[in-house]
Amino acid sequence: MEQVLQRLRQFRDDRDWKRFHNPKDLAVALSIEASELLEAFLWKAPEAADPEKVKEELADVLAYALLLSDAYGFDVQQIVLDKIERNEEKYPIEKSRGSSKKYNEL
Repeated sequence: MEQVLQRLRQFRDDRDWKRFHNPKDLAVALSIEASELLEAFLWKAPEAADPEKVKEELADVLAYALLLSDAYGFDVQQIVLDKIERNEEKYPIEKSRGSSKKYNEL
């Protein structure tokens, strides 16, 4: 992951874009790219989405998410592992297996 972050930083810094990459604007960009990812699935069955389009938009989503985490100095691996632990508490297997209900409805 560090190699990816280094490349993202280099790409950004080579273009003098860091001044545009404040947390608010990174979050906005992330949301916009997530919407573009959704567009790949619009009006079609999930399996009909163009995998190349999905890959391209997903890369943008991941890049902005990584840059946002970097702006805050977050350890991506740790925050994801922490979130999994919180979700394991909220969604115990015996209550949530095979269910799409939210934790407060289980």
